Amino acid sequence: MSKILIVEDDSDIGGMVRELLTRHQYEVDNAYSGTEALFWLEKERYDLVLLDLMLPGMSGEEVLQAIRGKSDIPIIAVSAKDDKSTRLSLLKDGADDYITKPYDTDELLVRIEVVMRRKGNITRTSEDSVLRFKDIELNDTELTCTVSKNLIVLTKFEFNLLHLLMSNPKKVFTKNNIYESVWEEDFLGEDNAVNVHICNIRSKLAKGNSIEKYIQTVWGIGFKMQTEE
Repeated sequence: MSKILIVEDDSDIGGMVRELLTRHQYEVDNAYSGTEALFWLEKERYDLVLLDLMLPGMSGEEVLQAIRGKSDIPIIAVSAKDDKSTRLSLLKDGADDYITKPYDTDELLVRIEVVMRRKGNITRTSEDSVLRFKDIELNDTELTCTVSKNLIVLTKFEFNLLHLLMSNPKKVFTKNNIYESVWEEDFLGEDNAVNVHICNIRSKLAKGNSIEKYIQTVWGIGFKMQTEE
């Protein structure tokens, strides 16, 4: 079971996030200040840190720098600030991802899974490592994709993008969501990379089953798995 440290001074928010992650089979500890977070990191082994920036005393940015001086543990920074300079600064200082309050809980869960998968810190049973949608199977352990039992060869970005969509088939992911989750960097408004990869994924899935439709374009918003005809 993967273990996460939540660093959040608001006990209500920290409690809700703890409950959410516990329901999704994560082991969780809470820290309510930067110094407490560093104490827990010295004492326990974690697979990811969810780090709020607005902390009493030692700031989240200072905590991030202190952790990066000793460890490459995955860190997702959390803040009410949504300006480009803040996000770029955090990513340059070593944050693996950034999410803005108030955030969608489904998006938080996906970001945690994507970051941990990139770092190789996800622990699953063999059955839990397989995502299924219609006749698609994605195997996280073997990094393979099959459609109607036919092996489909995907690039790293294609696999991660398809995994993101399949992780919550009914959710519409904006191009911003996709770019920042899959490409690990700030979205600057250039959506051609997302469009090209979606097109390539559709073409490859069609080799396994040319009749079925898998990815739906939601015009003006983004993409989702095609759950309705």
